[in-house]
Amino acid sequence: MYVSPLLALLLSLGVVPVVLLSTAGVPAWAVVGCWVLLCIVSTGADVALAADPRAAVITRRVPARARLGERVVTSVAVRNTGSRTLRGLLRDGWQPTAGAPERRERLLVPPGERRRVEIPLLPRRRGELQSGMVVLRSRGPLGLAGRQARHDVRGALRVLPAFTSRKHLPSRLARLRELDGNTSIQVRGQGTEFDSLREYVRGDDVRSIDWRATARSGTTMLRTWRPERDRHVVVLIDTGRTAAARVGDSTRLDASLEAALLLSALAARAGDHVHLLMHDRVTRARVTGVEGAALLPALTDAMAPVHARLVDTDWASAFAAVRTVTTRPSLIVVLTAQDAAESARSFLGAFPDAGRATTVLVGSVTDDSIGELARRRDSRQDVYLAAAAELTMRDAEIVADAVRRAGGEAIAADPEQLPPRIADRYLELKAAGRL
Repeated sequence: MYVSPLLALLLSLGVVPVVLLSTAGVPAWAVVGCWVLLCIVSTGADVALAADPRAAVITRRVPARARLGERVVTSVAVRNTGSRTLRGLLRDGWQPTAGAPERRERLLVPPGERRRVEIPLLPRRRGELQSGMVVLRSRGPLGLAGRQARHDVRGALRVLPAFTSRKHLPSRLARLRELDGNTSIQVRGQGTEFDSLREYVRGDDVRSIDWRATARSGTTMLRTWRPERDRHVVVLIDTGRTAAARVGDSTRLDASLEAALLLSALAARAGDHVHLLMHDRVTRARVTGVEGAALLPALTDAMAPVHARLVDTDWASAFAAVRTVTTRPSLIVVLTAQDAAESARSFLGAFPDAGRATTVLVGSVTDDSIGELARRRDSRQDVYLAAAAELTMRDAEIVADAVRRAGGEAIAADPEQLPPRIADRYLELKAAGRL
């Protein structure tokens, strides 16, 4: 049972008969008692005449997946199995980050009929969003009170990463097609694929001469080679405490997901094998062995429920997990935030050996506001903040130098620029024949 604001208004109107009848000599307490009794009887009758909301049958229609920040429409169907018309309100119990409207939807369902109510959502958080109940209020004919019932009907929506960096994909795919059609990228050496035969030209490497083809054709023939297309790209995303820091409107982890998705989409089009690991002390998500058009859906589905944990990342186990994915020549892309020399010791201590066959890229999300603080000198407080900002920037550069000395490459950029910069470096490695 519930009461409406109309009942409070009705009770307050009792002042009028109290004043009028008191002047006629009627005791005020008797008038008040009669008026309250009248309101109670009216309320009881209203509740009794209201349709029973427990007799309603609730069903849902919820999309399985949606992207972060994109509007999605869900619906709730109400079937009235009672004998009275159901007049009232409906409230769907989505959690606040689902972005459901706060208003209650009005209902008018005659006996034996069904009505569907649309509930628009605007998700503000990745992962599993749930609604565990639908609450129905059935209003009586007088509008003073009614009945209320809770229906435990579960609805779930998986919110995927936004993948806003896909706007950079067309231009990078165009450059990839140029690389595929560029016949000047012909090298010979370990880890390359045979491409074609052509006639020998003065200055060519004589070690590439194909003597059997030369004997058949009567002219000197040369083998040409191209970089292998089915190389392995391993993306390792740090989900430890440093990934929880906010940079702009999102976290460092969200920026890492954008970079991973753009690189994976590009590498899949290039014919490379893509593997994903999300790790802190244990592996939170793992995608391997998925190729072609199924890759991006598998990646976004695995990324969606993973959030940063407030723990230090176990880098020894993280790089051990990378070695279980593939032992072939590969590109390892580590997306993390190592900007303090003290906290980066475990990371640098477990850093994999980079060689001719394996390239290690370390991508870090930076905060532009730190650079702005380092340039301000307007007040004493600004000077102190600038000193702290410069110290932070120097520590980040020390870690980047240590990565380079270990044989890796460090790429640091803001959340908007990090995905395209990593994608561009991937294309440069392709063009140089290193991948």
